[in-house]
Amino acid sequence: MKKILFLILVVSLLFTGCGVAADVDTVDKDELKQMLSSPDLVVLDVRTGGDWDSSEFKITGAVRADPTAVETWANGYAPDKTYVLYCS
Repeated sequence: MKKILFLILVVSLLFTGCGVAADVDTVDKDELKQMLSSPDLVVLDVRTGGDWDSSEFKITGAVRADPTAVETWANGYAPDKTYVLYCS
């Protein structure tokens, strides 16, 4: 189920910029802070190149994932993890 939600969110990001699909769970910054210590959490930074390069704010431990190359990385993640994608 988590993998399906992950893929729905990825597709949503690709087709709507930084939007969120209606059936994908979202978290606020306080919820994410509580989740960061979990070994089952993977945070993916899917900001576009320019936005990512110019940002002074990055979540420690987040993995950079190019939103224009989903097909090259989406299947490389374990389905039993919790994924948080962020773009701003």
